[in-house]
Amino acid sequence: MNGPERTVGTQGLVFNEPLIFEQGSPGRVGYSLPPCDVPEKPPETLIPPHLLRGPIPGLPEVSEVDVVRHYTRISQWNFGIDLGFYPLGSCTMKYNPRVNEDMVRLPGFAKAHPYLPDALAQGALELLWELERYLAEISGLDRVSLHPSAGAHGELTGVMMIRAYHQSKGNPRRKIIIPESAHGTNPASSALCGYQVVPVKSGPRGVVEPEAVAAVMDDQVAAVMITNPNTLGLFEEHIAEIAAIVHAKGGQVYCDGANLNAIMGVTRPGDWGVDVIQINLHKTFSQPHGGGGPGAGPVAVRKHLAPFMPVPTVEKTGDSYALDFDRPKSIGKVRSFATSFGVMVRAYAYIRSLGAAGLTQVAETAVLNANYIMHQLKGVYHLPYDRPCMHECVFSDAIQLRHDVKTLDIAKRLMDYGFHPPTIYFPLIVSGALMIEPTETESKETLDQFIAAMREIAREAREEPEVVRAAPHTPRVSRMDETRAARQPILRWKPAH
Repeated sequence: MNGPERTVGTQGLVFNEPLIFEQGSPGRVGYSLPPCDVPEKPPETLIPPHLLRGPIPGLPEVSEVDVVRHYTRISQWNFGIDLGFYPLGSCTMKYNPRVNEDMVRLPGFAKAHPYLPDALAQGALELLWELERYLAEISGLDRVSLHPSAGAHGELTGVMMIRAYHQSKGNPRRKIIIPESAHGTNPASSALCGYQVVPVKSGPRGVVEPEAVAAVMDDQVAAVMITNPNTLGLFEEHIAEIAAIVHAKGGQVYCDGANLNAIMGVTRPGDWGVDVIQINLHKTFSQPHGGGGPGAGPVAVRKHLAPFMPVPTVEKTGDSYALDFDRPKSIGKVRSFATSFGVMVRAYAYIRSLGAAGLTQVAETAVLNANYIMHQLKGVYHLPYDRPCMHECVFSDAIQLRHDVKTLDIAKRLMDYGFHPPTIYFPLIVSGALMIEPTETESKETLDQFIAAMREIAREAREEPEVVRAAPHTPRVSRMDETRAARQPILRWKPAH
């Protein structure tokens, strides 16, 4: 758009906003500097010409207020947990208490350089050391590596440690067993470490049956990777028996801990026979996702795997703390420095502020909220597994399909009611899945509003299906051509000629 029209709001003061490249005027700048007090020299006299970047065609020339308004306006198009309910199943989009932000901004933490000598970083190292002990206690395991930068990175690190462990015994083995209800990153992590993935199907109750694991378990299986609670929102009730089957033939048990929010303080993976688990701090322990990130996926392990942890580890001698790089069996470094430190401070503050009883209440409330939604919507939407759930409930579009209304239509229509859509079409074992996770963050009032919106959409699907199929109607833009976007994406802006 050009001229005054471009700032006309689509709804009140919700601004349309062009690309930054389409704004400004020649000669406009966003800064004002005093005259240089040293002789100026052309860049090519200081830097080899082949290392200098040439002119950038179409580079915007904008003022400071142009820049501030541009990025503030487009930031208002984003949806986040601070604006409303974020029911993304298996992602645990929960509120980040602001006390965590106060703690991470303490000067001693915020201004500490990652490569300070140990003697000048005792407070930071003490926090990391204590956090490791808290996560070890919560998981029921012995040591925790704080290095991994995300859940999938934690998986990869865990599988690398399992491989190193088997290699130390003379055989890295060739296969890893993964249930179909596991997170999709599990097969990728296994393949990256050179393993063949052996899939097993879930039983009629939506969980893995011990017989299915026993049928494929042999002395070439390095581990089983099992998500518990799984992506159907169900607790893997045979996990201890499965662990015994795997251990009997020398395998390891890896638990994907992305859904720890449902069980912390109630039960511990280590007590089921789990050897390795990654803990997603950006889920269970309230570190903000995405633009508020980064995430972190610390890995907890049993003591027989501890020698293979990434370096450095944080060790305590007397009253002092130090980074230990002298670990001959270590898989090495999996990232720079020792961790995403700011994430650790938030997680530490979250654990300390809630305490053991508070963490247990978090899990219990998250499970209560998910079951409340499940019971309120059961019968209105198809429930593939009609049994108590854990952190999330999974519906399908089977009822609405009778009126040619699909899961995507339901998700789009939710936007018109002011709700971010839940995860859709996952897990793949449920056709047309709608995966809803409320977390403990949401009040009964918010859940009731969401339930009312879902019920109204179900009514519309029966009586006015064309309204749902054309949704959304009220956001800045209506339904996009998703097929074209996938096949013909525009990934780079080109100046107009």
